[in-house]
Parts: sequence; structure tokens; C-alpha cells
Amino acid sequence: MTRQAVLAVANVQHRKSLRARVQPGCTTKRYEIDLVPGTKSCVSRQWPLSREQVKAIDDFFESRRQAGQVRESKSPHCAPTFCVKKPQGGWRIVHAYNKLNDATIPAQTPIPQKYVIIDSMAKNTIYSSLDLRNGFYQILMRESDIALTAVSTPSGMLWEWLVTPQGLKNTPATFNRYVTHLLRSVRDFAPSYFDDVFVHSPAVNGKADVEVHKEHLRKLLGLMRKHKLYANLKKCIFGASEIPILGCLVGKNGVRPDPEKVRVISE
Repeated sequence: MTRQAVLAVANVQHRKSLRARVQPGCTTKRYEIDLVPGTKSCVSRQWPLSREQVKAIDDFFESRRQAGQVRESKSPHCAPTFCVKKPQGGWRIVHAYNKLNDATIPAQTPIPQKYVIIDSMAKNTIYSSLDLRNGFYQILMRESDIALTAVSTPSGMLWEWLVTPQGLKNTPATFNRYVTHLLRSVRDFAPSYFDDVFVHSPAVNGKADVEVHKEHLRKLLGLMRKHKLYANLKKCIFGASEIPILGCLVGKNGVRPDPEKVRVISE
């Protein structure tokens, strides 16, 4: 019953989030690109690719267009697009933002220490883990910087991103900073690490741990809905006695190495 009760809370909040969706991405933060003074247009020429890769790129951008994440561009900037084969099959779409990244001022953002997060969670009694879906795409671009994200395709299209694309120099650090800031009010029981959020709860003042956990989830998911941060339910874990975190398993009995990670290393 414990896990079903927690899942019920998560499903209600998920349905509310779907009804609330109006536009892609967080509405209270913008990804900003600060260039080194004197920077001119960042342009790299697109190179030819195989027919299979061209189709994969065109299909990718059509899906992003339908999702409201890209639009056709007239930007003076341009980075080429190419593909990398995925181990499980299919193609990963990559933008060669080398020139733009070279001209971008690095973000000075502290990265959370994973052991601090793990230590704060150990020896609670019930846990959930949420994966932010397509994490970088959940942060909108600053309007004045959209043209900088322009990318070409082998079929002759030029697109620009309305949300944060993969491949920008400061994307991981900036995304982590924004999520940490937006969820700061629930940090004591729901710390975040890039696109992962971990919820941990004990029994408190005679209240069962599952009831405390449901309250924690309601607060977290309500905050996510407010800021338009969305989770991938297929990758989420709710109401567990132990969850995988950053190479470890954390649960009511403490912290131990993740056997799957150990197996991969030993092989």
C-alpha cells in the first residue's frame, strides 16, 4: 500500500502538470550567452552526410519544431549539425558549437558535491527519484541570444533554438544552477543534481514515513508545475526503501556501492 499511495500522489500531480502546460520550458529563468567583447559572427560550414543521417537530422528538427523548441532562422551565426551512432541503435544529433563556445565567457557555477547529497539522505526510510525529461530543453533561451544558437542541416535548413540546446559550453552548469535555485525551498528533503531530484523522508512526530513522503512529493511536484519543470515518469522511482544515486544505493540501512556499477567496472 505504501508505494501505491505515493504513486497516486505522483499521478495526480502529473495530470495537473499536463493540463497546465502552455509553452515548452521554465517560464521564470532564461539561458544567457555572454560573449567575449569584440566577438563577431560565429560561422562554421556544414559538411555533407549520408542519406540516412540527413533524414535523421530532418526528422529530429521537425519533431523539435512541432514541440515549439526551434524555429526557422535568418541568423548571421551558424554551427553545423552531425550525427553520432547510439550504442542501442539510431542517431544522436549533435551541433558543432566550437566557435560559439570559444567566444563564450565561462560560467562560474559551483557543482554540488555528490557525497554531501548522499550523506544527507542516508538512513531515511522512504525515497523517490525524479528524472527531469530532456533537462536542457526545459530552460528557455534569452530572446536576444536565440540567434546565436542557429544551426545548419545538410538539407540546407537553418534553425535556431527557443530552448537550451545540447552542446553549449555553459549548459550543464547553468542548468544545474537554475534547477537548484528553483527548487531551493524543498532542498532539505529534495536535493537536486543536474537533471535528477531525490526525495527522502523519515517518520516524524508520530506521522508515518509514507504520509511525510506524500507531503514532500506534493510540495516538490507543485513547485515543478509552477516553474514548468517536467519529469520523465518512465525513469522515476516512487516510494522505495532504496534508490540508486550517483553510483551508490541509498536506503534506510545506509549507503552501499551499486552492484551494477561494480559489475561494469570489474568487467
